Amino acid sequence: MKFIPNSNIKNSMLKEIGLNNINDLFSDIPQKIRIKNIELDNGLSQQDTEKKLREIACKNKSYHQLTSFIGGGIKPHYIPSFVKSIISRAEFYTAYTPYQSEASQGFLQAMFEYQSIIAELTGMDVANCSLYDGVTSLGEAALMCTRINRKKTFIIPENISSDKKSVLKNYTKGSELEIKEIPYDLKTGKIDLNQLKKNVDGNTAGVYIENPNFFGVFEDDVDTISKIVKDAGSIFVIGIDPISLGITKSPSEYGADIAIGEGRALGNPMDFGGSSLGIFACKKEFLRQMPGRIIGLTKDSESNRAFCMALQTREQHIRRSRATSNICTNEGLCALAAVSYLSWLGGNGLEKLSKANFENGQKLAKQIESIKGFKKMFTGVHFNEFVIKCDEDPDKINKKLLQKNIQGGLLLESEYPDLKNCVLFGITEIHNDADIEKLISALKEVSNV
Repeated sequence: MKFIPNSNIKNSMLKEIGLNNINDLFSDIPQKIRIKNIELDNGLSQQDTEKKLREIACKNKSYHQLTSFIGGGIKPHYIPSFVKSIISRAEFYTAYTPYQSEASQGFLQAMFEYQSIIAELTGMDVANCSLYDGVTSLGEAALMCTRINRKKTFIIPENISSDKKSVLKNYTKGSELEIKEIPYDLKTGKIDLNQLKKNVDGNTAGVYIENPNFFGVFEDDVDTISKIVKDAGSIFVIGIDPISLGITKSPSEYGADIAIGEGRALGNPMDFGGSSLGIFACKKEFLRQMPGRIIGLTKDSESNRAFCMALQTREQHIRRSRATSNICTNEGLCALAAVSYLSWLGGNGLEKLSKANFENGQKLAKQIESIKGFKKMFTGVHFNEFVIKCDEDPDKINKKLLQKNIQGGLLLESEYPDLKNCVLFGITEIHNDADIEKLISALKEVSNV
């Protein structure tokens, strides 16, 4: 800390702990791994720094400058202006949920309302007041399964994103929980039911499927899957796209024990990939094993309505030995955006939004298939994402599309070797007919049709 004249204080502190100089603090770091110096450019003034950052930022393009059709989860959705207005209010924007949280009644009520809406949306008995993101929700769900039944195998479909697989394996590394992947059907894009039956047994802690799955395909055999899981005495975990629940059954209707998902699409912007909103809900009998926090409704000493943290069994608190997770911060502002957005939509609005996403997905897939050299890969019914197989190298096609200010589909071959020359397209309610026509016209041109 060279900018503070603290030499005397520093020397006194070193003497107190029995050291001669500041370098002795790092004596336990082997010399061979120490970095002697870091080659950095000279520092810039604040004015020059701002200018440089603006130059870097100008290299980015917003959705309105670069029409995006990339699938894989993060897609543009319309966010009404009042959502940002609400979450920008000082009483929300600066109100961290503290340890003595009863002082933040307004924010606690917002979290309570969020929990209530997510429970209604998923059909589950209870929801927590959010986790970091949909990916870590999967890791928490796997650990929750093995805590409940003490079994040591957790089954996932092969066709989930590599990010989820990576985080899941890191989350479960110290739990002795084995992660087993089930292949998908190359014709339908759905999980292979025969392989699932062979692998679910008495040692299976839980089974996770996504509906719609990573390829955008609906797992319409969910009742059969649910029976396979329940017959083995395992826990059924469903990964949802909350937008799709406007037109599909809720997870509880086909036997889910835990419902998780990514809530970014609910009033939160793409923001270069963050921050996100982890949805987590479950049956009431598993409430005590749920990670994160539960906000409850109660009465104060004068019988007025009040909100409080009803459950927060995490390792930093008094029930440390019985903690269910080390989740420290709920995604408060993201959850607030979600509850504001869903309140604005209402049930009828969510149904219309879901239909718009589904219909746009069908329309775009049909028009791409009409172009020579492009074919829909899977026969399963899809939502707003779908896989297209190209006769030409899709990487080259995507680069040509970029020159026309269009972002094409997600290349899949690196993660799924069986899907050579396949891309995952995504579309939402924000895309209109002109956007679709722009892509179709460009595809015809760049593929030499």
